[in-house]
Amino acid sequence: MNQDIDKTSGLKQFVQAESFGGILLIFFSLAALILANSPLDKWYSALINAELQVGINVWQLKKPLLLWVNDGLMALFFLYVGLEIKRETIEGSLSNMSQVLLPGCAALGGILFPAMIYAVFNRHDEIAMKGWAIPTATDIAFALGVLSLLGRRVPNSLKLFLMAIAIFDDLAAIVIIAIFYTAQLSHLSLLLSLMAILALIFCNFLKIRSLSVYGFIGLLLWLFVLKSGVHATLAGVVLAFTIPLKAAPHEHSLSKDLEKSLHHWVSYFVLPLFAFANAGIDFGEILPEDFWSPLTLGIALGLFLGKQLGIFISTFLLIKLRIASLPEKACWRQVYGVGVLCGIGFTMSLFISTLAFESQGHYIINSRLGIFIGTFASALLGYLLLRMASLKKEI
Repeated sequence: MNQDIDKTSGLKQFVQAESFGGILLIFFSLAALILANSPLDKWYSALINAELQVGINVWQLKKPLLLWVNDGLMALFFLYVGLEIKRETIEGSLSNMSQVLLPGCAALGGILFPAMIYAVFNRHDEIAMKGWAIPTATDIAFALGVLSLLGRRVPNSLKLFLMAIAIFDDLAAIVIIAIFYTAQLSHLSLLLSLMAILALIFCNFLKIRSLSVYGFIGLLLWLFVLKSGVHATLAGVVLAFTIPLKAAPHEHSLSKDLEKSLHHWVSYFVLPLFAFANAGIDFGEILPEDFWSPLTLGIALGLFLGKQLGIFISTFLLIKLRIASLPEKACWRQVYGVGVLCGIGFTMSLFISTLAFESQGHYIINSRLGIFIGTFASALLGYLLLRMASLKKEI
């Protein structure tokens, strides 16, 4: 009984923290939009493009603030995601097949359908096709932020269902970025990266319990991966998988302690700063035809329609075939509402769009426009559907 109470309390704390993080995301995104469309737009542009240098002589990195956020701070986000995935798959809600099957298949449907819708609209544009993965993502902080507005009307099982889908989405995004968004490779940097990974594995094998050791090697790994052509944020995932999760009796888990420490930093600092740096669309640069461009429509409809159809159809088939069952105390209308909420792509969608269209100015504008439209429509409809479904259950 006490164990069940602890689990419920832990989930409540997690959701509350993620919910506040979602509110911060919205606030900083709106701040970026306001600044980019105000007399302060030049200040905003100068800020995110300001050159920052770290190191001296040959041992230096010089990048604009935007890239320090996207390549550097987002590595901390991926480190946190990696720690979360590792814990959930080893001893958490994804540790046995019966718990994995439903959200795993739902997430797969929620990846395939948006990608297909996007491809239908953009199949004749070779550059635009680089962005096929943009509408496949779910923003867990933003989605839980919307879900939290419903309070106790939504059962905990649905929140767990949404979180599990988002975890699979994040895992898929990691694989997609590694395979499809890799530049020309530097063999020397890759070799150095491999040596750093082997050093991390060796530290794990020796049961070294110093975060400083893992952190120092992890920083070297990030630098090597940054120079290799593979996106630097993936170093965070690799580091997460090598930090020990299990601990001896009366000892704390190194992995869990780090995950707990990173949680608030990622939710309250890294992701809001990422949103501030990347969400500033200058509406003066948007033309009326941009709203109907294949790129904009592919992303917006991929997020809004593709996500909900892929998740709901996959869930419906598994449950009707009696391979899985509905989340506890949830109804079909609520499951559909959660599927719609998963169309809130935002953070990861923005991140993938910067990888896909890094040097293609107008493609980035259209992709961000599509992300905003799809995310806003999914958030609004998802909230309304879940609210109406909850009211009907109460009646």
